Amino acid sequence: MSEISPSFSELGVATPLVEALDRDGIIAPFPIQALTIADALAGRDICGQAETGSGKTLAFGLPMLQRISPAEPRRPHGLVVVPTRELANQVATILQPLARTIDKQVLAIYGGTSVREQSTALRDGVEVVVATPARLIDLLERQTIFLDRLAVLVIDEADEMADLGFLPQVQSIMRQVTSDHQTMLFSATLDHRVQVLIRNYMTDPVFHRAHSPTRTVESSEHRFIEVQATDKARLTARISGSAGRTLVFVRTKRNCDRVAADLRALGVSARAIHGDLDQPQRERALNQFRSGKLAVLVATNVAARGLDIEGVDIVIHFDLPEDSTTYVHRSGRTARAGVEGLVVTLVSNEQIETASWIMREAGLRVPIVKMFSNDDRLDDLNGFDPGVLPEPRKRPSGRNRRRSRLL
Repeated sequence: MSEISPSFSELGVATPLVEALDRDGIIAPFPIQALTIADALAGRDICGQAETGSGKTLAFGLPMLQRISPAEPRRPHGLVVVPTRELANQVATILQPLARTIDKQVLAIYGGTSVREQSTALRDGVEVVVATPARLIDLLERQTIFLDRLAVLVIDEADEMADLGFLPQVQSIMRQVTSDHQTMLFSATLDHRVQVLIRNYMTDPVFHRAHSPTRTVESSEHRFIEVQATDKARLTARISGSAGRTLVFVRTKRNCDRVAADLRALGVSARAIHGDLDQPQRERALNQFRSGKLAVLVATNVAARGLDIEGVDIVIHFDLPEDSTTYVHRSGRTARAGVEGLVVTLVSNEQIETASWIMREAGLRVPIVKMFSNDDRLDDLNGFDPGVLPEPRKRPSGRNRRRSRLL
Protein backbone atom coordinates (compact mmCIF):
# COMPACT_ATOMS: atom_id res chain seq x y z
CA MET A 1 0.00 0.00 0.00
CA SER A 2 1.42 3.40 -0.96
CA GLU A 3 2.23 5.92 1.74
CA ILE A 4 -0.01 8.99 1.91
CA SER A 5 1.92 12.23 1.49
CA PRO A 6 1.55 14.76 4.33
CA SER A 7 -0.31 17.99 3.65
CA PHE A 8 1.40 21.38 3.62
CA SER A 9 -0.12 22.09 7.04
CA GLU A 10 1.20 18.82 8.42
CA LEU A 11 4.66 19.72 7.14
CA GLY A 12 4.48 22.92 9.20
CA VAL A 13 3.66 25.51 6.53
CA ALA A 14 1.90 28.54 8.06
CA THR A 15 -1.84 28.92 7.52
CA PRO A 16 -1.69 32.12 5.37
CA LEU A 17 0.69 30.41 2.95
CA VAL A 18 -1.39 27.22 2.87
CA GLU A 19 -4.50 29.28 2.10
CA ALA A 20 -2.65 31.11 -0.70
CA LEU A 21 -1.59 27.78 -2.19
CA ASP A 22 -5.14 26.49 -1.93
CA ARG A 23 -6.47 29.50 -3.84
CA ASP A 24 -4.08 28.59 -6.68
CA GLY A 25 -5.27 24.99 -6.62
CA ILE A 26 -2.06 23.66 -5.03
CA ILE A 27 -3.36 21.17 -2.48
CA ALA A 28 -0.89 18.31 -2.07
CA PRO A 29 2.92 18.64 -1.94
CA PHE A 30 5.06 17.16 -4.69
CA PRO A 31 7.58 14.54 -3.53
CA ILE A 32 10.54 16.94 -3.22
CA GLN A 33 8.36 19.31 -1.18
CA ALA A 34 7.15 16.53 1.11
CA LEU A 35 10.73 15.42 1.66
CA THR A 36 12.38 18.77 2.36
CA ILE A 37 9.93 21.31 3.81
CA ALA A 38 9.92 20.08 7.43
CA ASP A 39 13.74 19.98 7.58
CA ALA A 40 13.95 23.38 5.90
CA LEU A 41 11.52 24.89 8.41
CA ALA A 42 13.69 23.45 11.18
CA GLY A 43 16.64 25.41 9.80
CA ARG A 44 18.66 22.45 8.52
CA ASP A 45 21.06 22.80 5.62
CA ILE A 46 19.56 20.80 2.76
CA CYS A 47 20.80 19.16 -0.43
CA GLY A 48 17.85 18.34 -2.66
CA GLN A 49 18.26 16.26 -5.79
CA ALA A 50 15.39 16.99 -8.14
CA GLU A 51 14.80 17.67 -11.82
CA THR A 52 13.49 20.97 -13.14
CA GLY A 53 9.69 20.89 -13.00
CA SER A 54 9.53 18.75 -9.85
CA GLY A 55 8.29 21.56 -7.59
CA LYS A 56 11.52 22.54 -5.89
CA THR A 57 10.79 26.30 -5.98
CA LEU A 58 8.10 25.82 -3.35
CA ALA A 59 10.30 23.29 -1.55
CA PHE A 60 12.77 26.04 -0.67
CA GLY A 61 10.50 29.07 -1.16
CA LEU A 62 7.82 28.28 1.41
CA PRO A 63 10.25 27.66 4.31
CA MET A 64 12.35 30.67 3.34
CA LEU A 65 9.38 33.05 3.26
CA GLN A 66 8.12 31.66 6.56
CA ARG A 67 11.45 31.83 8.39
CA ILE A 68 12.79 35.24 7.40
CA SER A 69 11.98 38.51 9.17
CA PRO A 70 11.38 41.96 7.61
CA ALA A 71 14.45 43.25 5.82
CA GLU A 72 16.44 46.43 6.27
CA PRO A 73 17.42 48.62 3.31
CA ARG A 74 19.95 46.90 1.00
CA ARG A 75 20.07 43.87 3.28
CA PRO A 76 17.77 41.03 2.15
CA HIS A 77 17.21 38.12 4.51
CA GLY A 78 16.66 35.56 1.76
CA LEU A 79 18.73 34.99 -1.39
CA VAL A 80 18.17 32.55 -4.26
CA VAL A 81 21.03 32.28 -6.77
CA VAL A 82 20.01 30.88 -10.17
CA PRO A 83 21.93 30.34 -13.43
CA THR A 84 19.76 32.24 -15.93
CA ARG A 85 17.63 35.34 -16.27
CA GLU A 86 14.62 33.25 -17.30
CA LEU A 87 14.87 31.15 -14.16
CA ALA A 88 15.24 34.24 -11.98
CA ASN A 89 12.00 35.61 -13.40
CA GLN A 90 10.32 32.24 -13.06
CA VAL A 91 11.25 31.75 -9.39
CA ALA A 92 10.28 35.32 -8.51
CA THR A 93 6.92 34.97 -10.28
CA ILE A 94 6.11 31.87 -8.22
CA LEU A 95 7.16 33.39 -4.89
CA GLN A 96 5.87 36.97 -5.23
CA PRO A 97 2.13 36.26 -4.67
CA LEU A 98 2.95 34.05 -1.68
CA ALA A 99 5.22 36.73 -0.24
CA ARG A 100 2.51 39.39 -0.57
CA THR A 101 0.16 37.35 1.62
CA ILE A 102 2.61 37.69 4.52
CA ASP A 103 3.71 41.29 3.78
CA LYS A 104 7.06 40.43 2.24
CA GLN A 105 8.63 41.28 -1.08
CA VAL A 106 10.57 39.28 -3.67
CA LEU A 107 12.82 40.96 -6.25
CA ALA A 108 14.46 39.39 -9.31
CA ILE A 109 17.79 40.91 -10.33
CA TYR A 110 19.66 39.94 -13.49
CA GLY A 111 21.57 41.42 -16.39
CA GLY A 112 19.89 43.19 -19.26
CA THR A 113 17.65 45.23 -16.96
CA SER A 114 18.06 48.59 -15.21
CA VAL A 115 20.66 48.65 -12.41
CA ARG A 116 19.12 51.90 -11.17
CA GLU A 117 15.65 50.39 -10.75
CA GLN A 118 17.05 47.34 -8.97
CA SER A 119 19.19 49.55 -6.71
CA THR A 120 16.16 51.68 -5.81
CA ALA A 121 14.12 48.60 -4.91
CA LEU A 122 16.94 47.23 -2.77
CA ARG A 123 17.33 50.58 -1.01
CA ASP A 124 13.64 50.51 -0.12
CA GLY A 125 14.12 47.04 1.38
CA VAL A 126 13.12 43.62 0.02
CA GLU A 127 13.07 40.40 1.99
CA VAL A 128 14.03 37.97 -0.81
CA VAL A 129 16.33 38.51 -3.79
CA VAL A 130 16.42 36.06 -6.70
CA ALA A 131 19.61 36.73 -8.65
CA THR A 132 21.92 35.57 -11.38
CA PRO A 133 25.58 35.45 -10.28
CA ALA A 134 27.04 38.18 -12.51
CA ARG A 135 24.46 40.87 -11.71
CA LEU A 136 24.57 40.04 -8.00
CA ILE A 137 28.36 40.41 -7.92
CA ASP A 138 28.02 43.71 -9.80
CA LEU A 139 25.61 45.04 -7.16
CA LEU A 140 27.82 43.75 -4.34
CA GLU A 141 30.78 45.64 -5.83
CA ARG A 142 28.64 48.78 -6.09
CA GLN A 143 27.66 48.26 -2.43
CA THR A 144 24.05 48.40 -3.47
CA ILE A 145 23.39 45.14 -1.66
CA PHE A 146 24.97 43.51 1.41
CA LEU A 147 24.75 39.90 2.54
CA ASP A 148 25.58 40.40 6.22
CA ARG A 149 21.97 39.92 7.38
CA LEU A 150 21.15 36.89 5.25
CA ALA A 151 19.20 34.17 7.04
CA VAL A 152 18.53 31.77 4.13
CA LEU A 153 20.72 31.16 1.06
CA VAL A 154 19.50 28.94 -1.79
CA ILE A 155 21.63 27.71 -4.70
CA ASP A 156 19.21 26.52 -7.37
CA GLU A 157 20.16 24.35 -10.38
CA ALA A 158 23.69 23.92 -9.02
CA ASP A 159 24.73 21.45 -11.73
CA GLU A 160 23.68 23.91 -14.42
CA MET A 161 25.72 26.61 -12.67
CA ALA A 162 28.68 24.28 -13.13
CA ASP A 163 27.81 23.58 -16.77
CA LEU A 164 27.73 27.32 -17.51
CA GLY A 165 31.03 27.97 -15.69
CA PHE A 166 29.44 29.98 -12.87
CA LEU A 167 30.81 28.02 -9.89
CA PRO A 168 33.68 30.48 -9.17
CA GLN A 169 31.14 33.32 -9.06
CA VAL A 170 28.82 31.29 -6.83
CA GLN A 171 31.68 30.55 -4.45
CA SER A 172 32.61 34.23 -4.37
CA ILE A 173 29.02 35.08 -3.41
CA MET A 174 28.89 32.40 -0.72
CA ARG A 175 32.11 33.70 0.85
CA GLN A 176 30.48 37.12 1.26
CA VAL A 177 27.62 35.76 3.37
CA THR A 178 28.99 36.63 6.81
CA SER A 179 25.85 36.05 8.87
CA ASP A 180 24.77 32.83 10.56
CA HIS A 181 22.51 31.36 7.90
CA GLN A 182 20.82 28.29 6.47
CA THR A 183 21.97 27.01 3.08
CA MET A 184 19.81 24.97 0.71
CA LEU A 185 21.20 23.55 -2.53
CA PHE A 186 19.08 21.98 -5.27
CA SER A 187 20.45 20.16 -8.28
CA ALA A 188 19.44 17.50 -10.79
CA THR A 189 22.74 15.75 -10.08
CA LEU A 190 25.12 15.92 -7.13
CA ASP A 191 28.37 15.22 -8.94
CA HIS A 192 31.91 16.14 -7.87
CA ARG A 193 31.52 19.75 -9.06
CA VAL A 194 28.50 20.32 -6.83
CA GLN A 195 30.20 18.47 -3.97
CA VAL A 196 32.72 21.33 -3.76
CA LEU A 197 29.94 23.68 -2.69
CA ILE A 198 28.49 21.15 -0.27
CA ARG A 199 31.84 20.38 1.34
CA ASN A 200 33.03 23.98 1.70
CA TYR A 201 29.89 25.97 2.39
CA MET A 202 27.31 23.73 4.08
CA THR A 203 27.02 22.44 7.64
CA ASP A 204 25.87 18.88 8.27
CA PRO A 205 23.37 18.96 5.38
CA VAL A 206 20.52 16.48 5.12
CA PHE A 207 20.19 14.88 1.68
CA HIS A 208 16.86 14.32 -0.04
CA ARG A 209 16.33 12.74 -3.45
CA ALA A 210 12.84 12.97 -4.90
CA HIS A 211 13.18 10.45 -7.75
CA SER A 212 15.60 8.70 -10.04
CA PRO A 213 17.42 10.77 -12.68
CA THR A 214 15.56 8.88 -15.43
CA ARG A 215 12.08 9.88 -14.28
CA THR A 216 11.50 12.32 -17.12
CA VAL A 217 12.71 9.72 -19.59
CA GLU A 218 10.42 7.04 -18.22
CA SER A 219 7.35 9.31 -18.16
CA SER A 220 7.65 10.30 -21.83
CA GLU A 221 7.11 8.59 -25.17
CA HIS A 222 10.30 8.60 -27.24
CA ARG A 223 10.63 8.47 -31.01
CA PHE A 224 13.91 8.45 -32.94
CA ILE A 225 13.50 9.37 -36.61
CA GLU A 226 16.12 9.05 -39.32
CA VAL A 227 15.72 12.05 -41.58
CA GLN A 228 17.54 13.75 -44.41
CA ALA A 229 19.07 17.11 -43.48
CA THR A 230 17.12 18.92 -46.19
CA ASP A 231 13.83 17.54 -44.85
CA LYS A 232 14.32 18.34 -41.14
CA ALA A 233 12.47 21.67 -41.11
CA ARG A 234 9.47 20.30 -43.04
CA LEU A 235 9.34 17.25 -40.79
CA THR A 236 9.53 19.45 -37.68
CA ALA A 237 6.72 21.66 -39.00
CA ARG A 238 4.50 18.65 -39.58
CA ILE A 239 5.15 17.17 -36.12
CA SER A 240 4.44 20.50 -34.44
CA GLY A 241 1.14 20.73 -36.30
CA SER A 242 -0.24 17.93 -34.12
CA ALA A 243 0.54 19.73 -30.85
CA GLY A 244 -0.35 22.86 -28.96
CA ARG A 245 3.20 23.79 -27.95
CA THR A 246 6.46 22.38 -29.26
CA LEU A 247 9.93 23.12 -27.91
CA VAL A 248 12.70 22.59 -30.49
CA PHE A 249 16.34 22.27 -29.40
CA VAL A 250 19.32 23.20 -31.54
CA ARG A 251 23.01 23.47 -30.72
CA THR A 252 24.00 26.95 -31.88
CA LYS A 253 22.59 30.47 -31.84
CA ARG A 254 22.98 30.76 -35.61
CA ASN A 255 21.03 27.57 -36.22
CA CYS A 256 18.42 28.72 -33.71
CA ASP A 257 17.60 31.76 -35.83
CA ARG A 258 17.81 29.76 -39.06
CA VAL A 259 15.43 26.99 -37.90
CA ALA A 260 12.90 29.51 -36.55
CA ALA A 261 12.97 31.37 -39.88
CA ASP A 262 12.60 28.12 -41.86
CA LEU A 263 9.58 27.13 -39.75
CA ARG A 264 7.95 30.53 -40.22
CA ALA A 265 8.46 30.17 -43.98
CA LEU A 266 6.52 26.92 -43.73
CA GLY A 267 3.61 28.68 -42.02
CA VAL A 268 4.48 27.80 -38.40
CA SER A 269 4.35 30.48 -35.69
CA ALA A 270 7.88 30.06 -34.36
CA ARG A 271 10.43 32.24 -32.58
CA ALA A 272 14.01 31.75 -31.44
CA ILE A 273 15.41 32.20 -27.94
CA HIS A 274 19.14 32.38 -27.33
CA GLY A 275 21.78 34.37 -25.50
CA ASP A 276 22.34 37.02 -28.19
CA LEU A 277 18.77 38.31 -27.90
CA ASP A 278 18.16 41.13 -25.44
CA GLN A 279 16.05 40.46 -22.37
CA PRO A 280 12.77 42.03 -23.65
CA GLN A 281 12.98 39.87 -26.80
CA ARG A 282 13.54 36.71 -24.75
CA GLU A 283 10.74 37.50 -22.34
CA ARG A 284 8.35 38.34 -25.17
CA ALA A 285 9.04 35.01 -26.87
CA LEU A 286 8.63 33.10 -23.61
CA ASN A 287 5.40 34.87 -22.69
CA GLN A 288 3.92 34.23 -26.14
CA PHE A 289 4.91 30.57 -25.90
CA ARG A 290 3.50 30.17 -22.38
CA SER A 291 0.23 31.84 -23.37
CA GLY A 292 -0.19 29.63 -26.43
CA LYS A 293 0.09 32.48 -28.94
CA LEU A 294 3.33 30.93 -30.18
CA ALA A 295 3.22 27.31 -31.33
CA VAL A 296 6.96 26.61 -31.50
CA LEU A 297 9.88 27.91 -29.48
CA VAL A 298 13.34 27.16 -30.93
CA ALA A 299 16.00 27.24 -28.23
CA THR A 300 19.65 26.59 -27.56
CA ASN A 301 20.55 24.46 -24.54
CA VAL A 302 21.78 27.44 -22.53
CA ALA A 303 18.71 29.60 -23.21
CA ALA A 304 16.33 26.87 -22.07
CA ARG A 305 18.19 25.77 -18.93
CA GLY A 306 15.97 25.77 -15.89
CA LEU A 307 12.86 26.81 -17.77
CA ASP A 308 9.69 25.37 -16.30
CA ILE A 309 7.00 25.85 -18.96
CA GLU A 310 3.75 24.04 -18.32
CA GLY A 311 1.94 22.40 -21.19
CA VAL A 312 4.83 21.60 -23.54
CA ASP A 313 3.38 18.80 -25.64
CA ILE A 314 6.44 17.84 -27.68
CA VAL A 315 10.18 18.28 -27.33
CA ILE A 316 12.07 17.91 -30.61
CA HIS A 317 15.83 17.39 -30.65
CA PHE A 318 16.37 19.06 -34.04
CA ASP A 319 20.13 18.81 -33.45
CA LEU A 320 21.26 15.60 -31.80
CA PRO A 321 22.29 16.28 -28.18
CA GLU A 322 25.93 15.93 -27.24
CA ASP A 323 25.35 13.18 -24.68
CA SER A 324 22.72 11.34 -22.66
CA THR A 325 22.76 13.93 -19.84
CA THR A 326 21.86 16.68 -22.29
CA TYR A 327 19.21 14.39 -23.77
CA VAL A 328 17.59 13.86 -20.35
CA HIS A 329 17.71 17.58 -19.46
CA ARG A 330 16.24 18.64 -22.81
CA SER A 331 13.60 15.91 -22.71
CA GLY A 332 12.57 16.96 -19.22
CA ARG A 333 11.01 20.13 -20.60
CA THR A 334 7.99 17.97 -21.35
CA ALA A 335 6.57 15.36 -18.92
CA ARG A 336 6.30 17.97 -16.17
CA ALA A 337 5.35 16.75 -12.70
CA GLY A 338 4.39 13.28 -13.91
CA VAL A 339 2.37 14.32 -16.96
CA GLU A 340 3.34 12.29 -20.03
CA GLY A 341 5.04 13.99 -22.95
CA LEU A 342 6.44 13.16 -26.37
CA VAL A 343 10.14 13.46 -27.18
CA VAL A 344 11.26 13.27 -30.83
CA THR A 345 14.90 13.04 -31.89
CA LEU A 346 15.93 13.72 -35.49
CA VAL A 347 18.89 11.61 -36.60
CA SER A 348 20.87 11.81 -39.82
CA ASN A 349 22.32 8.64 -41.32
CA GLU A 350 25.82 9.40 -40.09
CA GLN A 351 24.53 10.02 -36.53
CA ILE A 352 22.85 6.64 -36.05
CA GLU A 353 25.71 5.18 -34.03
CA THR A 354 25.87 8.25 -31.74
CA ALA A 355 22.09 8.25 -31.30
CA SER A 356 22.17 4.56 -30.39
CA TRP A 357 24.82 5.25 -27.76
CA ILE A 358 22.76 8.12 -26.27
CA MET A 359 19.75 5.81 -26.09
CA ARG A 360 21.67 3.10 -24.28
CA GLU A 361 23.07 5.62 -21.79
CA ALA A 362 19.56 7.00 -21.16
CA GLY A 363 18.11 3.52 -20.65
CA LEU A 364 16.03 3.51 -23.85
CA ARG A 365 15.56 0.75 -26.41
CA VAL A 366 13.72 2.45 -29.27
CA PRO A 367 14.24 1.65 -32.96
CA ILE A 368 15.37 4.48 -35.23
CA VAL A 369 12.67 4.69 -37.91
CA LYS A 370 13.30 6.33 -41.28
CA MET A 371 10.65 8.88 -42.28
CA PHE A 372 10.08 11.71 -44.74
CA SER A 373 8.00 14.81 -44.09
CA ASN A 374 5.08 13.38 -46.12
CA ASP A 375 4.78 10.36 -43.79
CA ASP A 376 1.26 10.22 -42.27
CA ARG A 377 2.66 8.68 -39.07
CA LEU A 378 4.07 12.09 -38.17
CA ASP A 379 0.56 13.37 -37.46
CA ASP A 380 0.26 11.06 -34.44
CA LEU A 381 3.65 9.93 -33.19
CA ASN A 382 2.13 9.14 -29.79
CA GLY A 383 -0.14 6.64 -31.48
CA PHE A 384 2.64 5.24 -33.66
CA ASP A 385 4.34 2.29 -31.96
CA PRO A 386 7.91 1.87 -33.22
CA GLY A 387 8.38 -1.27 -31.15
CA VAL A 388 11.23 -2.07 -28.79
CA LEU A 389 14.73 -3.13 -29.63
CA PRO A 390 15.63 -6.62 -28.41
CA GLU A 391 17.86 -6.95 -25.37
CA PRO A 392 21.51 -6.87 -26.41
CA ARG A 393 23.06 -10.32 -26.49
CA LYS A 394 25.46 -10.99 -23.65
CA ARG A 395 29.00 -11.60 -24.70
CA PRO A 396 30.07 -15.23 -24.05
CA SER A 397 32.75 -15.62 -21.43
CA GLY A 398 35.53 -18.06 -20.67
CA ARG A 399 35.26 -21.47 -22.30
CA ASN A 400 31.92 -20.60 -23.92
CA ARG A 401 33.52 -17.60 -25.68
CA ARG A 402 36.31 -19.81 -27.04
CA ARG A 403 33.72 -22.37 -28.15
CA SER A 404 31.65 -19.67 -29.90
CA ARG A 405 34.67 -18.57 -31.90
CA LEU A 406 35.25 -22.18 -33.03
CA LEU A 407 31.61 -22.57 -34.02
